[in-house]
Amino acid sequence: MLYTYTECLDRYKNDYQIRRAVDSGELRKIEPGIYSDEEFEFETAIISKKYPNAVFTMDSAFYYLGLTDTVPDKYFLVTDKDASKIRDARVMQSFDNNSILEVGMTVRDVDGVKIRMYGYERMLLELLRNKNKMPFDRYKEIIQNYRKRVDSMDITFLMDMAEEMPKSDMIIRALELEVL
Repeated sequence: MLYTYTECLDRYKNDYQIRRAVDSGELRKIEPGIYSDEEFEFETAIISKKYPNAVFTMDSAFYYLGLTDTVPDKYFLVTDKDASKIRDARVMQSFDNNSILEVGMTVRDVDGVKIRMYGYERMLLELLRNKNKMPFDRYKEIIQNYRKRVDSMDITFLMDMAEEMPKSDMIIRALELEVL
């Protein structure tokens, strides 16, 4: 199981005891501020633990949702527009308004770890919002996969979410033209 430094302090009471646990092999220091009592941890779990307020989005979410078979080379996270910049070479960070950050967010199991990420409906809106920032081939692949599953999606929830987003008119128009 993964632990933050603060969680280790709660468990071991002080820095000396944490270092003793690391030296004895009871605890492993994965990276600064992240510890584990397991031999192996998935990087997805480490990223999720290290940035608990971030939400997996874009290429990461499309891959985890099975909408593309392209494995992302970075972890795509979105945070509140007022959050600090994430200085981690493994992460591609974007910012969004706090009012819509958690709209459409779900907790899913990825690699045996529960992570915060957007569900199918929210990711369709993100796809349409970011259409011009993506390679056309990837956009086309993901849109085609959405068309195959449109019957299983909650269209009312999708339209309600679209109305809350910036550029809602453009998103709704694109949604009607390209997917529905």
